[in-house]
Amino acid sequence: MTADRHGHRMSDTGAEAAAHYEQALDDLLFFRPEVVRSAQAALAASPRSVMGQALGAYLGVLGTEEKDAAAAREAFARFRSGLDEGAPTRRERMHLAAVTACLDGDIHGAGRLLEDLTVAYPRDALALFVGHQIDFLTGNAPRLRDRIGGALGAWSDDDRHHGPLLGMYAFGLEETGHYERAEDAALAALAQHPRDVWGIHAAVHTYEMRDRFTDGIRFLDARTDDWAAGTLLTVHNWWHYALYSLERGDTARVLEIYDRAIHHDASPGAAMQLLDAAALLWRLHLAGNDQSARWARLADAWEGRQDGAHYAFNDVHAVMAYVGAGRLTQAERLVGDRQQWVAGAAPSVTNRAMTTDIGLPVCRALIAYGRRDWERAADLLLPLRHRLHTFGGSHAQRDAVQRTLVEAALRAGHADLARTLLSERIQLRPLCPYNWSAQARLEEHLGNDTQAAAAQERAGAGTSP
Repeated sequence: MTADRHGHRMSDTGAEAAAHYEQALDDLLFFRPEVVRSAQAALAASPRSVMGQALGAYLGVLGTEEKDAAAAREAFARFRSGLDEGAPTRRERMHLAAVTACLDGDIHGAGRLLEDLTVAYPRDALALFVGHQIDFLTGNAPRLRDRIGGALGAWSDDDRHHGPLLGMYAFGLEETGHYERAEDAALAALAQHPRDVWGIHAAVHTYEMRDRFTDGIRFLDARTDDWAAGTLLTVHNWWHYALYSLERGDTARVLEIYDRAIHHDASPGAAMQLLDAAALLWRLHLAGNDQSARWARLADAWEGRQDGAHYAFNDVHAVMAYVGAGRLTQAERLVGDRQQWVAGAAPSVTNRAMTTDIGLPVCRALIAYGRRDWERAADLLLPLRHRLHTFGGSHAQRDAVQRTLVEAALRAGHADLARTLLSERIQLRPLCPYNWSAQARLEEHLGNDTQAAAAQERAGAGTSP
């Protein structure tokens, strides 16, 4: 029986397929688009390879694309129908269970199964990668950190994939607030592999959360050749660059990045890229910056996808696009569709709770905001602010929703609430220009001209080089 390079046996997998599988793992950990071709090559060489089939199914789920998940479900069902269930190894059976949970919509269950697998087989890179991505998609920051941290001790520093694991660990450290430790881990990962775009991604998150926007730009500029084209994270890392530019008040640079790298006529229309586009334009929308033409093109892209209920985080960003484009009827239609879906969805489907508890209330709040019903928007968002992580994403991504609550409170004239929200934000991120700019608007509303001027000065200080 063939084995991978860590000695894990691989059922029904020939030497050629095993080589393609190893290449696919390498492509996966380094976020190369070639991972799809490598995975297909493994299955072409050994169609009944259990690990090859598991890898292909995971790829169908991790992109949060409804159509890809459906195709993976059909292909995996065909494979399982002819499988001798007693033939695979214990590790492979654990993967089969995790894949089945994923394809059935039980993402939390899949994450738990992969956690058990990692305890038994800590050098299974596929289990670590998929589990880490599930932790990200479900907003489970402690597991995002500890899933990798618990396995790292079993990996040699000179293993080729030790670096990507450090990059993953760095992201988990960042999402749990260990920013300096996260930066160190990310830089250690990049010392091993400069083109580790997940490690780059982890580092830029640490700069974002510490309001080191100029440092973030310098970091990305110094590594442009390593991340700025040809990877599965290219658009997302450009999004981070645009966030830095936005905080520094350089709207022209933000729009240049948006048009060139984030959303344009040649964009493939992938959900994860469209949500980056929506999240960026929504921040401009909150600032009163009219981008109606860009919103219209983005709303067209979302509408053209004809998505059903699959991942509530995507739905929220689709509604941002519809509201930004003034297509409130389309936004309401999406909400109505998701309400009907929830009524019939099985309780074990992770997205059911995500949609019910977070997705639908946030969508309704965005629609209320679009109608200038600031009171309703604030009322809908306020109970969610400490639970938003349960529908996935990062702190940086979810901040678009948190800022919507701040803006709704300000516009509704809820000075006490706005003061509390801004005090929370300023204590955590005392150098963030947005926080001080919003504080200045609150002080102006209260007639405190001196305090408003001081806050505005602090906002300006945060944009300086």
